Amino acid sequence: MYQNHKSYTLDEALLKLQRYCVYQDRCHKEVEQKLKNMRMIPEAIDHIIVALISDNYLNEERFAKAFVRGKFSIKKWGKVRLTQELKQRQLSKYTIKIALKEIDPNDYLQTFHTLAEKKAATLTETDPWKKKKKLADYLLYRGWESQWVYDKVNTLIK
Repeated sequence: MYQNHKSYTLDEALLKLQRYCVYQDRCHKEVEQKLKNMRMIPEAIDHIIVALISDNYLNEERFAKAFVRGKFSIKKWGKVRLTQELKQRQLSKYTIKIALKEIDPNDYLQTFHTLAEKKAATLTETDPWKKKKKLADYLLYRGWESQWVYDKVNTLIK
Protein backbone atom coordinates (compact mmCIF):
# COMPACT_ATOMS: atom_id res chain seq x y z
CA MET A 1 0.00 0.00 0.00
CA TYR A 2 1.38 3.39 -0.97
CA GLN A 3 1.95 5.84 1.85
CA ASN A 4 2.20 9.54 1.23
CA HIS A 5 5.35 10.95 2.89
CA LYS A 6 6.29 14.58 2.69
CA SER A 7 9.55 15.15 0.90
CA TYR A 8 11.78 18.03 1.93
CA THR A 9 14.18 20.19 0.01
CA LEU A 10 17.58 20.75 1.58
CA ASP A 11 16.57 24.25 2.72
CA GLU A 12 13.25 23.07 4.19
CA ALA A 13 14.96 20.26 6.07
CA LEU A 14 17.66 22.61 7.37
CA LEU A 15 15.04 25.07 8.61
CA LYS A 16 13.05 22.28 10.28
CA LEU A 17 16.17 20.94 12.03
CA GLN A 18 17.21 24.44 13.14
CA ARG A 19 13.86 24.77 14.91
CA TYR A 20 14.28 21.25 16.33
CA CYS A 21 17.69 22.19 17.80
CA VAL A 22 16.56 25.62 19.07
CA TYR A 23 13.68 24.07 21.01
CA GLN A 24 16.09 21.88 23.00
CA ASP A 25 19.78 20.97 22.83
CA ARG A 26 20.26 17.80 20.80
CA CYS A 27 23.06 15.32 20.24
CA HIS A 28 24.24 14.33 16.78
CA LYS A 29 22.56 10.93 17.04
CA GLU A 30 19.10 12.50 17.64
CA VAL A 31 19.52 14.90 14.72
CA GLU A 32 20.71 12.14 12.42
CA GLN A 33 17.74 9.94 13.41
CA LYS A 34 15.32 12.81 12.81
CA LEU A 35 16.77 13.34 9.32
CA LYS A 36 16.56 9.61 8.55
CA ASN A 37 12.90 9.65 9.63
CA MET A 38 12.41 12.55 7.19
CA ARG A 39 13.79 10.21 4.50
CA MET A 40 16.78 12.39 3.70
CA ILE A 41 19.66 10.86 1.72
CA PRO A 42 23.04 10.36 3.49
CA GLU A 43 24.72 13.23 1.57
CA ALA A 44 21.94 15.62 2.63
CA ILE A 45 22.15 14.40 6.23
CA ASP A 46 25.89 15.10 6.30
CA HIS A 47 25.41 18.53 4.71
CA ILE A 48 22.69 19.53 7.19
CA ILE A 49 24.61 18.30 10.24
CA VAL A 50 27.71 20.25 9.15
CA ALA A 51 25.55 23.37 8.63
CA LEU A 52 23.95 22.97 12.08
CA ILE A 53 27.35 22.60 13.74
CA SER A 54 28.89 25.57 11.93
CA ASP A 55 25.92 27.79 12.88
CA ASN A 56 26.15 26.51 16.50
CA TYR A 57 22.67 24.95 16.49
CA LEU A 58 24.28 21.60 17.25
CA ASN A 59 26.92 21.39 19.97
CA GLU A 60 27.49 18.06 21.72
CA GLU A 61 29.41 19.54 24.65
CA ARG A 62 26.58 21.99 25.36
CA PHE A 63 24.06 19.14 25.00
CA ALA A 64 26.00 16.89 27.39
CA LYS A 65 26.35 19.61 30.04
CA ALA A 66 22.64 20.46 29.90
CA PHE A 67 21.72 16.76 29.98
CA VAL A 68 23.88 16.11 33.06
CA ARG A 69 22.63 19.18 34.92
CA GLY A 70 19.00 18.34 34.16
CA LYS A 71 19.02 14.63 34.92
CA PHE A 72 21.06 15.14 38.10
CA SER A 73 18.92 17.94 39.52
CA ILE A 74 15.51 16.63 38.45
CA LYS A 75 15.81 12.84 38.36
CA LYS A 76 18.64 12.55 40.91
CA TRP A 77 20.73 10.31 38.66
CA GLY A 78 24.25 9.33 39.70
CA LYS A 79 27.34 9.53 37.52
CA VAL A 80 27.16 5.85 36.52
CA ARG A 81 23.70 6.29 34.95
CA LEU A 82 24.60 9.66 33.41
CA THR A 83 27.72 8.18 31.79
CA GLN A 84 25.73 5.21 30.48
CA GLU A 85 23.04 7.42 28.96
CA LEU A 86 25.58 9.70 27.28
CA LYS A 87 27.49 6.70 25.88
CA GLN A 88 24.21 5.42 24.39
CA ARG A 89 23.96 8.74 22.59
CA GLN A 90 27.44 8.09 21.15
CA LEU A 91 29.21 10.97 22.88
CA SER A 92 33.00 10.81 23.28
CA LYS A 93 34.64 9.95 26.60
CA TYR A 94 36.17 13.44 26.62
CA THR A 95 32.75 15.12 26.22
CA ILE A 96 31.26 12.92 28.95
CA LYS A 97 34.14 13.77 31.30
CA ILE A 98 33.67 17.52 30.67
CA ALA A 99 29.90 17.23 31.21
CA LEU A 100 30.24 15.38 34.54
CA LYS A 101 32.31 18.29 35.87
CA GLU A 102 29.05 20.28 35.85
CA ILE A 103 28.07 18.52 39.08
CA ASP A 104 29.43 20.07 42.26
CA PRO A 105 31.04 17.27 44.38
CA ASN A 106 29.38 18.54 47.58
CA ASP A 107 25.93 18.66 45.92
CA TYR A 108 26.54 15.18 44.54
CA LEU A 109 27.31 13.71 47.95
CA GLN A 110 24.46 15.60 49.64
CA THR A 111 21.97 14.48 46.98
CA PHE A 112 23.05 10.85 47.40
CA HIS A 113 22.58 10.88 51.17
CA THR A 114 19.26 12.73 51.01
CA LEU A 115 17.90 10.40 48.30
CA ALA A 116 18.96 7.26 50.18
CA GLU A 117 17.51 8.45 53.49
CA LYS A 118 14.20 9.54 51.94
CA LYS A 119 13.78 6.23 50.12
CA ALA A 120 14.72 4.19 53.22
CA ALA A 121 12.06 6.06 55.21
CA THR A 122 9.35 5.14 52.67
CA LEU A 123 10.11 1.41 52.53
CA THR A 124 7.48 -0.62 54.40
CA GLU A 125 9.28 -3.97 54.11
CA THR A 126 9.77 -5.64 57.52
CA ASP A 127 12.45 -8.19 56.54
CA PRO A 128 15.78 -6.28 56.79
CA TRP A 129 17.37 -8.27 53.93
CA LYS A 130 14.50 -7.52 51.55
CA LYS A 131 14.51 -3.89 52.67
CA LYS A 132 18.25 -3.62 52.00
CA LYS A 133 17.80 -5.16 48.57
CA LYS A 134 14.98 -2.76 47.66
CA LEU A 135 16.99 0.27 48.72
CA ALA A 136 20.15 -0.94 46.98
CA ASP A 137 18.24 -1.72 43.74
CA TYR A 138 16.62 1.72 43.82
CA LEU A 139 19.94 3.54 44.21
CA LEU A 140 21.84 1.36 41.73
CA TYR A 141 19.11 1.84 39.09
CA ARG A 142 19.55 5.60 39.47
CA GLY A 143 23.25 5.15 38.74
CA TRP A 144 24.93 5.75 42.07
CA GLU A 145 28.34 4.18 42.73
CA SER A 146 27.91 0.64 44.07
CA GLN A 147 30.40 1.00 46.93
CA TRP A 148 28.55 4.09 48.20
CA VAL A 149 25.21 2.30 47.82
CA TYR A 150 26.20 -0.77 49.84
CA ASP A 151 27.89 1.28 52.55
CA LYS A 152 24.83 3.52 52.88
CA VAL A 153 22.36 0.61 52.85
CA ASN A 154 24.28 -1.15 55.64
CA THR A 155 24.40 2.09 57.64
CA LEU A 156 20.68 2.86 57.29
CA ILE A 157 19.23 -0.64 57.70
CA LYS A 158 20.38 -2.92 60.53
